[in-house]
Amino acid sequence: MIREFKTKDLDDVMKIWLDTNTNAHDFIQKNYWQDNYDEVRRMMPEAEIFIYENNQTIQGFIGLMDDYIAGIFIDSGCQSQGIGKALLDHAKKVHSNLSLQVYKNNEGAVRFYVREGFSLVKEQKDENTGEIELVMAWVK
Repeated sequence: MIREFKTKDLDDVMKIWLDTNTNAHDFIQKNYWQDNYDEVRRMMPEAEIFIYENNQTIQGFIGLMDDYIAGIFIDSGCQSQGIGKALLDHAKKVHSNLSLQVYKNNEGAVRFYVREGFSLVKEQKDENTGEIELVMAWVK
């Protein structure tokens, strides 16, 4: 089931956020994510967040700022089960165009977004990590 974020979800969402980022981005120092944890936690309620829940357990979420996808995060035990696609499909129903940034070295995520109809807009360097990121866009 996909539903809107509630304040009581914050602890579970942040655990998934931290775990997913450290696992998916092993090319970035783990402390980068830990150092940004408090700021992201503070910003979460300002975003449009959709939760994927099964049996009252949060298995993933998508965070949006207007038409920008800040990220799709899936619990490590629930990945490759269609949850990310379901969340993205939900965002596509609510928005007529979407954009995002994804690290080039996160090859699985890049393949996912290409498969879901996103096109490369440009490559740029993330000044915070030094990593190359791809700016991608989707239009209905």
